[in-house]
Amino acid sequence: MGHNALMIEHRHLSHPDLIKRLKRAHGHLFNVIGMLEQGRECADIAQQLHAVEKSVSAAKKLLIHDHLDHCLEHAVEGTPRQARNALAEFKDITKYL
Repeated sequence: MGHNALMIEHRHLSHPDLIKRLKRAHGHLFNVIGMLEQGRECADIAQQLHAVEKSVSAAKKLLIHDHLDHCLEHAVEGTPRQARNALAEFKDITKYL
């Protein structure tokens, strides 16, 4: 869909869980920055960065899968035009997989 001047609120049931996951990842990333500033061991920092990366990746996967489910639901239940729009959204978001 892209960014519009007029944003329409778009929420899925998974969004509260995603927000919690991303806030947790944000906290971990903040801690990693602190570890760097404190001169901690590189192996410890890499381990924490790996955990942050996995956490963000899992959140992205949940978001995309939830969106795809939502898109497919609209494609099946909608008019031919809505189905085409849902398919276009489906194709657009898959570039982030």
